[in-house]
Amino acid sequence: MEYKYKAMKTSGEVIEGMIMGNSIEEVAQMIRSNQSYPISIDPYKKAGSKEITFDRKVNSKDLSFFCRQMNAMLNAGSTILRCLDIMRRQLENKKLREAVTDMHGEVQKGKLLSQGMLDHPKIFPELMIYMVESGELSGTLDTILLRLANHYEKEAKLMNKVKSAMVYPIILIILCIVVVIFLVTFILPTFVGMFENSGVALPLPTRMLMAFSQFLSGNAMMIALALVALFLLFAQYFSTELGRKSYHRSLLRLPVLKGLNIKILTARFARNLSTLLSSGVPLLTALDNVSNVIGNMVVAEEIMRYREEIQKGSELHQVVRDGNLFPPMLDNMMEIGKESGALDTILEKTADYYDDEAEQALQRLVTMFEPAMIIFLAVIVGFIVISMAMPMFDMVQTIQ
Repeated sequence: MEYKYKAMKTSGEVIEGMIMGNSIEEVAQMIRSNQSYPISIDPYKKAGSKEITFDRKVNSKDLSFFCRQMNAMLNAGSTILRCLDIMRRQLENKKLREAVTDMHGEVQKGKLLSQGMLDHPKIFPELMIYMVESGELSGTLDTILLRLANHYEKEAKLMNKVKSAMVYPIILIILCIVVVIFLVTFILPTFVGMFENSGVALPLPTRMLMAFSQFLSGNAMMIALALVALFLLFAQYFSTELGRKSYHRSLLRLPVLKGLNIKILTARFARNLSTLLSSGVPLLTALDNVSNVIGNMVVAEEIMRYREEIQKGSELHQVVRDGNLFPPMLDNMMEIGKESGALDTILEKTADYYDDEAEQALQRLVTMFEPAMIIFLAVIVGFIVISMAMPMFDMVQTIQ
């Protein structure tokens, strides 16, 4: 946080200025260490700077922007402190801006950039922190930041494609549910009285539909509460380690989603491993980091098993092949990379290939899903219309 202070030097001169710190006590200590006596210290707030913002998560796109901007400024000759000062003023994401502001204060006290990141594990992934630390030790921080920027940019593009492809199916599902509820709860009840007064025996589909309509109308509050309770129950379960692991395992087993998820995880595994290896990180350490950022607990456990087997003397491509989790192409490319001495480059190309494969698999899935949902909606609406029309035909025949 930024503080405005007034202090007196040992010579009697009164000085004013701005300083970064976590608390007033910490700022006072910093002023005293400069042979000055603090007179007043107040949190600094810019006039009219209050704004309405959404406290959204820090995503891959935000991290890519941060790394790319830091790389550009370091290449231009700026110091890390100056870079952080500029970044904390221009970042849009509130959480990332607060973290960078705190890091600016820590670096101002003499800490390294990676040490400042360690204080914000929910903002900066372990892979990023470790690579920044490697860049600081090797003197290639600007290069490392560029690699990280490219890494998170590709990851963000893949996730954006997944999200974009899912928009239409989700809208279609919601539309289907809304149409069915509207027909059953608003349209059908207008015909109920006419059907009951006609004296005509109602067909089975009509009786079923009317019973369903009456159930929805008479128990709407109970159904809503049951759905909310069920949602909270599932949310609680999936927030536990057992629940998350069950969910991740199901993603790897469901026939429709298995192929897509394997391709996405293969691309993520290859890209993360490539990024770490190209930065000079040892293989065992790289696998440990990848397991923490892969995003699937089942796959993370398998990667740690790879690590244990490699410690015993096995080759990476062999343990991946024996695991039967990733596609055969990955272990074959790893073997080629090992033989050619360009494992990191081969892995990056493999990641790009599976990014494209995942995108195509996603498009195929959406293409199959759209007509299936339209047919499902047509069947439901058709059933409702026919169920309402059948008694009318019987009434007409009775009148004739």
